[in-house]
Amino acid sequence: MQEIRNRAAAIRLAIFDVDGVLTDGSLYLGDDGQEYKAFNARDGHGMVMLRESGVTLAVITGRSSRVVTMRMKGLGVNHVYQGQRDKLAAYLELRERLGVEDAAVAYLGDDVIDLPVMRQVGLAAAVADAHPMVRAEAHWHTTAHGGRGAAREFCELIMDAQGTLARLAGQRP
Repeated sequence: MQEIRNRAAAIRLAIFDVDGVLTDGSLYLGDDGQEYKAFNARDGHGMVMLRESGVTLAVITGRSSRVVTMRMKGLGVNHVYQGQRDKLAAYLELRERLGVEDAAVAYLGDDVIDLPVMRQVGLAAAVADAHPMVRAEAHWHTTAHGGRGAAREFCELIMDAQGTLARLAGQRP
């Protein structure tokens, strides 16, 4: 666990997948074609605390949805890449734009589309119910499932390793 804490202590950019990570992976579609997603409020609060601790947040997701745009805006996530079937290309662009090294980046994913990015970053994490191939290649796994507190665990791991969790624990977004 010390190696994981060392990796987490170096993180300056945390990237999240959406479907299966910030949600449970279910897609709700209305008769009008509108897409609905359920986000966990505690995951969101963890993301806000992590951002307030000084870590930059980003989302790279394969799907595109207005609800993701709205939710990320509400959480203060300024780097949102949607419709990214090639997540590695989006990651490389983001890394270049922000001027961060791979070792300073953490990624939380759940499916095989996330693997190319996970293989690059300093801290690759998988949600508890991630695809077995993703779990096998991750440095660390959450105990919670996607959309059920996994993002909060990931955020708290980083904040705890950086010594900011205790200070931020009492704040509200």
